Amino acid sequence: MTDDHWYEDETGPMVRPYTVTGGRTRPSDGHVIDLMSQVTTLEAGTGLPGVDHAAAALLDLARCGPRPVVELAADVDLPLTVVRVLLGDLAEAGLVRIDEPRRSPDGGAAADPELLREIVERLREL
Repeated sequence: MTDDHWYEDETGPMVRPYTVTGGRTRPSDGHVIDLMSQVTTLEAGTGLPGVDHAAAALLDLARCGPRPVVELAADVDLPLTVVRVLLGDLAEAGLVRIDEPRRSPDGGAAADPELLREIVERLREL
């Protein structure tokens, strides 16, 4: 991500989260976005017209490879609700694909060993 933030680290957001989403608190009806849904970029170009700074930051992070929604939200330092709305907008624009989390045969979320290792590593850093 670039150093040019739409917020200040010391003072917090200069723009309230609901302003970033136009007052919306949920993605459009066609998108169910789970915490562990995987986000993959479909558009490799940069400088896309109509994509605001917050959405562009999400695209930049997702270009590194498929990432879970919760990880993207943590990396852009935005509330999960805002990230879900922005990802829904990006999906509608055809810029990202949002895949439901893998499920185990019993219907629960499948445990990804690599993700579990990363979680343990980040917890140790705390």
